[in-house]
Amino acid sequence: MSLQRAYVLLAGLYSLLPVMGIVAVFSGGGTPLAMAHLFFGVLGVVGLWGYILKRGVMNQRMWRPLAGVFVMGSLLQLVVMLTMPVSGVALTWMLTSSIFAMLLAVLLYHYGNRDQPLWATDAERAAAQQLATLLEQQSTVTAVHRESGHENSVNVAKVGSEYQATVTRRYESRQETFERRFRHPETLVFFVEKFASVTPQDFLPARPATPAA
Repeated sequence: MSLQRAYVLLAGLYSLLPVMGIVAVFSGGGTPLAMAHLFFGVLGVVGLWGYILKRGVMNQRMWRPLAGVFVMGSLLQLVVMLTMPVSGVALTWMLTSSIFAMLLAVLLYHYGNRDQPLWATDAERAAAQQLATLLEQQSTVTAVHRESGHENSVNVAKVGSEYQATVTRRYESRQETFERRFRHPETLVFFVEKFASVTPQDFLPARPATPAA
């Protein structure tokens, strides 16, 4: 069995859990926390399918906080089960959700990583391909964006299997420089557009240093 098929079967199993929960609620087996379990469970299943199918679903920024909610909820439920008397129905709900939530939290944490092509727009994918082609021809490319009162310059290089961006932002009275590395050019394109207002069309091969006289 391939890993992808195993993931699909896992997502299918997780998809059955909210359905079983809804049936249990309508059968009178629900608890006051059942609706919360179902709500977060459905969100988690949606994110799981997005992770497996490599599709960006909803907002990338929500998935890691949701993973944190699953971890904290599982730990809290385990503490409650160990320290307080719990009815049989509530114990079943809490134990089942805690076990399944931990694995789901790990997968959602990876899904929420911004440095993945699945979160890129079509324009960013096309721009990333253009930038990657430039870097195959030149070891370093540079771009400058000027506006009234400040100037942004970006140097991009491929270091091993990663893409390194060095951004310098100059203002009238100060200057700041920072560096970031990304595994995928799509993320680099997003980064330089957001923090330096630079597009791949602005990049030019870096000029070689002029030897000293």
